[in-house]
Amino acid sequence: MDSRGLAIRECYLSGAWRLSPGRSVLRVNTMKIKSVEVIPYSPPLKKFFGRDVEMGLGVLRGLDFALVRICSDEGLEGVGEICTVFPPTGTALAETVRTYFAPMLIGMDPSCIAQIHARMDALVEGAEPAKAGVDMALHDLVGKSLGVPVATLLGGSVRDHIDLSYSIMFGEPEAMADLAASLVRDGFGTVKVKVGQLGDLDVKALGLIRDAVGPSTTVRVDANMAWSTPKQALRCLQRMRPFDIELAEQPLAHDDLDGMAFVRDHIDLPIMADESCWAPRSVAKVLRANAADVVSVYVAESGGLFRAAQVFALCEAWGIPCAMGSMPENGVGTAAQVHLGMAMPNLRFASDCCGSRYYETDLLTETLPVENGKAFLPTGAGLGVDIDETVLESWRTDR
Repeated sequence: MDSRGLAIRECYLSGAWRLSPGRSVLRVNTMKIKSVEVIPYSPPLKKFFGRDVEMGLGVLRGLDFALVRICSDEGLEGVGEICTVFPPTGTALAETVRTYFAPMLIGMDPSCIAQIHARMDALVEGAEPAKAGVDMALHDLVGKSLGVPVATLLGGSVRDHIDLSYSIMFGEPEAMADLAASLVRDGFGTVKVKVGQLGDLDVKALGLIRDAVGPSTTVRVDANMAWSTPKQALRCLQRMRPFDIELAEQPLAHDDLDGMAFVRDHIDLPIMADESCWAPRSVAKVLRANAADVVSVYVAESGGLFRAAQVFALCEAWGIPCAMGSMPENGVGTAAQVHLGMAMPNLRFASDCCGSRYYETDLLTETLPVENGKAFLPTGAGLGVDIDETVLESWRTDR
């Protein structure tokens, strides 16, 4: 990173300075937050195999998200997304932002992101997706103010693309294999197969998928907490071993860290923790329990880009590599994922930074750049995205 880039990063971290538009000098930052708006909406998921999305968590339908808009006194706007498939819903979390966070934010310097996180944590325990929506909007706003992408605020890009993984939901084994083959034709080098179906469906699907994608494609499995006991998880995973599985994601309930550690100790297959990993403190518990070989990081579950970067650093210090997971986010949240992934050295696995591709349409005016199974950084300052107001209006649930 050159001296100008280092100066930008130091000014961002300190929250004390910003670049004057069109000039190469730094001046004291006087920008303040003027308004906070939160809009609940329901993005339409694609149908997979002619039915609603189904996985170990259950059936996903009627997703409830929200858009966070933070405006400055200088006329700039930052956007963030509250996205979650877990309770509380986006509508409820939108009310959390309105009631607790918005009054605190008004008049604050949006670049004081660490301080704002401390204040949000003091006001509300948990509610990570709500905090993430605020955090994304702050990063977008500060990036626009400085004229730099959010990835620069996070330390600068360490790669030019992110290798993607795409999830194959529950379905008939033949249909799942057809989708896997189609993804490989589109350039995806990794497919993630949702497992936890009844009877022999998982094994049959994996066999057909491996035949369809060939030996060079990476295949991983994700149970989404579907199995009840460590011994059940071991029995199921052992049956999948002949299909050259890269790793197994979240075989047990989020709080069964002892069970996760038991599974990890009794099978020669990397275990990735996902639903167990939210804010940094929960990830620390996973690491102390030796419950994972890999940690899946989310912007939403971590509580925002600021906290997600802390999770990456914590895992790196522990010697544990990371991947990135998806709620799935729509366009704004996916853009935040890509910026984060570009800047994190400890991202070592193909990642689910393509959440917006699980929807019928996108909230953005321009589709995020994905080519040959790789995600690229959006162009422009901040998150590099613009909201399609017509789509947002059609998705709103508060009117």
